[in-house]
Amino acid sequence: MKRAIVLLSGGLDSATTLAMAKQEGYDVFALSFEYGQRHTIEIASAKNIAQNFDVRQHRVAKIDLRAFGGSALTDSIDVPKHRSEDEIESKIPVTYVPARNTIFLSYALAWAEAIGARDIFIGVNALDYSGYPDCRPEFIDQFERLANLATKAGVSGERFRIHAPLIAMTKAEIIRKGGELGLDFSLTHSCYDPGSDGAVCGECDSCRLRARGFREAGIPDPRPCLSSS
Repeated sequence: MKRAIVLLSGGLDSATTLAMAKQEGYDVFALSFEYGQRHTIEIASAKNIAQNFDVRQHRVAKIDLRAFGGSALTDSIDVPKHRSEDEIESKIPVTYVPARNTIFLSYALAWAEAIGARDIFIGVNALDYSGYPDCRPEFIDQFERLANLATKAGVSGERFRIHAPLIAMTKAEIIRKGGELGLDFSLTHSCYDPGSDGAVCGECDSCRLRARGFREAGIPDPRPCLSSS
């Protein structure tokens, strides 16, 4: 079996991506990050998802992006609430974490080279998301190019591939795909600003996108982010 690193946050997208990698026959090594995010509860979700899919290994790398701040997820900035779909899609929100996916993919690349894996999966999405620049196809293409220029394996002809299977899918399509692959949605977590008990806020962009996705997919959410709408 070919080995693959799958970036696993604990959310819908990364869990579906992991399920897709498993379906394609990869021996999965899951990588999550405790990076100073306010929603650290997602780490527990990632661990449950990794266990549910019986991955070969699941590692949680600890880095502190709070040292730089600049995001509502890592700094004392309020998480936006009650934004309309037009507002969500109009500009890059303050929940964008500077260079986060570049950092995460760099860690994944290092682990991949160390264990002989040449495939890395990331659950970024350029359609039904919040306009993050590091979720675009252009970014994925350029990082793959970098991976093959900046590693011993790459310059030796062992080509790395960065897989972003959800890049052109809507949230509803992602949810339907996860359902087809047997993903237990109750294990996933999406909220950016959960309570101390883990209860979702139902008001942040991520909660609203999740709710809309389940609604459009025609599938009930076992962990509803919104009680209505």
